[in-house]
Amino acid sequence: MAVEKVWIEDDCIACGMCVSICPEVFKMEDLAVVIEGVDYAQHTDGIIEAAESCPVEVIKYSE
Repeated sequence: MAVEKVWIEDDCIACGMCVSICPEVFKMEDLAVVIEGVDYAQHTDGIIEAAESCPVEVIKYSE
């Protein structure tokens, strides 16, 4: 399994959890955003951990 697409839905609370777990894929602007141009397949475990750790469950991904 490899992640091919990652996005953050509305209602992000800017807690920074995703950035602390997987800074290769997520960064903070006003809210958390997904870094474009990253090979998400290389960071599948971090993306899944970030999604599962998100307190408002707004990190989504597809395989």
